[in-house]
Amino acid sequence: MGKANFQKTMLARANLQNSVLSNSDFQEAILIEVNLQESILLDANLQGANLQGANFLGADLRKAEMLTIEQLSKVKTLYDAKLDPELMEQVKAKYPHLLQKPKEE
Repeated sequence: MGKANFQKTMLARANLQNSVLSNSDFQEAILIEVNLQESILLDANLQGANLQGANFLGADLRKAEMLTIEQLSKVKTLYDAKLDPELMEQVKAKYPHLLQKPKEE
């Protein structure tokens, strides 16, 4: 995929597992409980996106634009995810439980 425009789109509960979404625009998108496991979001614009309950297990979020610790605080998991070092340090300090292996459902 890549370079897709999801700006202000509602993708609640969508399954985007293993998707290549590099450079995509998710500005102000609603991504509640979206499965982005193992997806690649390099350079994706996540400004104002609602990430509540999103699954980022193994996802690559390096260089994601406008991604904040506040957004990440609401996700389901960041286990094995790749983040920029500054964001990773913030997650480790404030929300270390997000980096733990999730329990099987």
